[in-house]
Amino acid sequence: MKTTHIAADSTQGAIHPPTLHVTTPQLKHQHVRFNPLRGDWILVSPHRMKRPWAGQVEEVIEEDIPVHDPKNPLCPRVTRPSGEVNPDYEATFVFTNDFPALLKDVPSPPETDDPLFRAGQALGTCRVMCFHPHANITLPLMSKEQIKAVIDRWIMELDDLGKKYVWVQIFENKGAIMGCSNPHPHCQIWASSFMPNEPQLKDANQKKYFLEHGTPMLMDYVVRELEKKERLVLLNDHWVVVVPYWAVWPYETMVLPRRHVTRMTELSSTEKDSLADIIKRLTTIYDNLFNCSFPYSMGWHGAPTGPRLESDERHWVFHGCYYPPLLRSATVKKFMVGYEMLAQAQRDLTAEQAAQRLKSLPEVHYKLTGSK
Repeated sequence: MKTTHIAADSTQGAIHPPTLHVTTPQLKHQHVRFNPLRGDWILVSPHRMKRPWAGQVEEVIEEDIPVHDPKNPLCPRVTRPSGEVNPDYEATFVFTNDFPALLKDVPSPPETDDPLFRAGQALGTCRVMCFHPHANITLPLMSKEQIKAVIDRWIMELDDLGKKYVWVQIFENKGAIMGCSNPHPHCQIWASSFMPNEPQLKDANQKKYFLEHGTPMLMDYVVRELEKKERLVLLNDHWVVVVPYWAVWPYETMVLPRRHVTRMTELSSTEKDSLADIIKRLTTIYDNLFNCSFPYSMGWHGAPTGPRLESDERHWVFHGCYYPPLLRSATVKKFMVGYEMLAQAQRDLTAEQAAQRLKSLPEVHYKLTGSK
C-alpha cells in the first residue's frame, strides 16, 4: 500500500505554521499538530503537565447499583415514562427514545433568501439500545460473547436505519460527568436525513486525500502507526487502537481496521469477534487507569448510508472514536473552555505519553483482581 506524506491544510487564504520535520520524541515543547480528518490544528503544550491543580475536582462515587431496579426505565419489565413496558429481555434491547431529538415527520421550516437566517429540514429518529439486562454491569465486565451480541445489534440497527437515512450515529455516553443520567449499560442511535458537521468534515477530507494519493487516508495512517509504534495502545489480527497523533482529549483513542472496511455492516464474523476482544480490552485498561468506571463519549464513523449507499465511498474507512475527559486522576478532568472555545483545541499530555501510559496497564479489570 502506498504511503504518502500528508501535507498541511491547503485552505486558500488561511495562515498555518510550517510543518515540523522532526521525529515525535523531539517534540517536547509546545507545538501544533494537524488533524487531516477535520482539516484543523491542535496546540500541544507538554510543559503544562507540571502545573499544580487548584480547580474543580470531581467526586468519585462507586455506586452500589442493583442488578435490577424497578424504578430504572432501562431495566427489564419496567414501565417507561411513555407508558410502554420493557420486555423481559436477556441480551440487547432497542426501543425508540421516549424523548427524541429527531422525529420522523415534522413540517419543514419556511424558505428564505436571507443568507443570515437559513434553516433546513431535519427528519430522523432516535433509538436507545441496552447492552445487557443487568443495570450494574459495564462493557469491560461483560464477556466477549456478550459484546459480540452488542456489535451484531449495532449492525442490525445500522442496516435497518441506513436504508432510509443518510447518517446513522451510534454513540455511548458513559458516566455522569459525560451527561449520562442512567447507569444502565446502554448507547443511543440517532438517524438523520442530513449529514451532521463532523461526518461532513471527515467525508470531505478523506475524499480530498483519496483523490490526491489514490489510497484511503486512514489505511495509510494505520500503516504509518504500525511502523512508528509510538502511539500504539492495543492490536490484534484485525484491529489497531492508537492515541491519534492529533488527539484532543487526554486519553483519546481511535479504533481502526487492518482491512479496508467502509461501514460496520461489511465486517466478517471473525472481524466482529476480534472487535469484541478489542472493545473489552480497551474499556478494561481505561477503567484500570484510575481504578474507576472510566467515563467517555464514544461512537462509530463509517461511510454515509441512505441515498449514498450505492455510491463510491472508497475514501471512507470505518473507525471508532473514544473521547474520555479524565486527565490527572479519577477526579480531575480536561475542560474544553476558554482558548479551546475561542481559538483552537489544546492539550497538555502528548499523544505519545498517553499511549505509553495506557499500553502499560493490565488487561484484567481491577474489580476482578481486588487491586483497587
